[in-house]
Amino acid sequence: MGLDARNLLLYLVTDRALCAQYGLTETVAAAVRGGVSFVQLRDKTATTKDRVEQATALKQALRGTGVPLVINDDLAAAVAADVDGVHIGQDDADPQQARTALGPDKIIGLSCETAAHVRAVDPSVADYLGLGTVFPTATKADHSPSIGLSGLADLAALAKLPTVAIGGLKQAHCPDVMRAGCDGMAVVSAICGQADPLRAAASLHQKLEKHR
Repeated sequence: MGLDARNLLLYLVTDRALCAQYGLTETVAAAVRGGVSFVQLRDKTATTKDRVEQATALKQALRGTGVPLVINDDLAAAVAADVDGVHIGQDDADPQQARTALGPDKIIGLSCETAAHVRAVDPSVADYLGLGTVFPTATKADHSPSIGLSGLADLAALAKLPTVAIGGLKQAHCPDVMRAGCDGMAVVSAICGQADPLRAAASLHQKLEKHR
């Protein structure tokens, strides 16, 4: 599929517990109707088999939308489900290993928390960078110390690939994230934890577009 940087504008990271009111697939489908342009399936407690099943359902829901679907930190599931790619952290699969397994046309995202991480990225292997954690977040308890908006701008300035800001971000942060030089913003509870995921996504999308 390959990456169009414009797809990073409103990047949804899923949380099955927060999506429980409507279910994972329906929450994501509603969010995409509202303007979500990229989806990362993240479920730290699931098995690879579970992730393949979840991804298969999400692929069906996203069919025809042009919204990429990647799986967090599970290369085997990404290959088995034949999704658009994988997002990996610094302590997860080796990016080159992921590229070899997925082939040249899939998307690989890489989390970067420090300037050293950004400088070490091989632009011929990865497609985009997730920068953060920007602010502390309850949806990922094991994250590194937050970098704040100034740290985000510093990392974005170093990046040679498209970037998406990650970590504790809400609608109020849209202008600052775009001013920091990122191509988009990743959210979890700002959509998955809301009573109306479609409306929440639409409001986020409108504000991000305004400050793009």
